Amino acid sequence: MGEVIGEVLKSIPHLLNMPSRHIWIDYDQEADVLYLSFRKPQHADESEIDDNIITHYSGDQIVGITVIGAKKHMVSEI
Repeated sequence: MGEVIGEVLKSIPHLLNMPSRHIWIDYDQEADVLYLSFRKPQHADESEIDDNIITHYSGDQIVGITVIGAKKHMVSEI
């Protein structure tokens, strides 16, 4: 349980810099796709894809991010 708490604590600076105070996170393990939503419902009117990362916009505001192949972005500590 201590490892989980440590990982959450390490993520705090990143979470505090997100574009919203509310973040919904879903992970499809079978497909290895991570979904981050900063608004529910998202209602994106435009999306961009770059290196298997899809950024969803409503106007000029980011409302979500989809990461295809999420595990490749994991960093292991030595």
